[in-house]
Amino acid sequence: MTSRGRPSSLVVVEPAAASRLPGDEGQRLDPAVAAASIEWTAPRRGIVRPVGGGAHRFTVGADRSAGASGSRRLEVVVGGWRFELEVEDVRRRALRERARRDRGTAAGAGGPLEIHAIIPGRIAAVAVSPGDVVTVGQTLLLVEAMKMQNELRAPRDGTVGRVVVGVGDTIDLGDLLVVLE
Repeated sequence: MTSRGRPSSLVVVEPAAASRLPGDEGQRLDPAVAAASIEWTAPRRGIVRPVGGGAHRFTVGADRSAGASGSRRLEVVVGGWRFELEVEDVRRRALRERARRDRGTAAGAGGPLEIHAIIPGRIAAVAVSPGDVVTVGQTLLLVEAMKMQNELRAPRDGTVGRVVVGVGDTIDLGDLLVVLE
């Protein structure tokens, strides 16, 4: 979010739990291609003019972190109605959903399972090698991030097929680390 409350890239906007009604769902918004024009009359205040006509005054309230998801919680008042929205970068949202989806299938034993980095950092230790049999919860790697060591544990039982990284390697979010078979 920019300081004036406007998104700076493609984002997903959805009602926060406090404002959600049955049937509400998130929307992907590209600020460069808006279905309405927005006129900023003052910092955090403006007028929305939908393509079909009319005008709605709005006030953008608090802009704060919504927690560990990395999204922002935004309070908006339109025509006297208060809404809490969660705004998140589309790429970050897709990565988080993919991680959640992969975590849900990790308990099953079918096929190889690729384990990707969920935080950027440096590999501090590798506890397994290809061919090792591991059990759920067993330490595979130690990742050092922000001066802390984080254990990467096996999400299911299996055999280590590949270890893609070595001690001292720098990793980025989403990098492939280990493949379990």
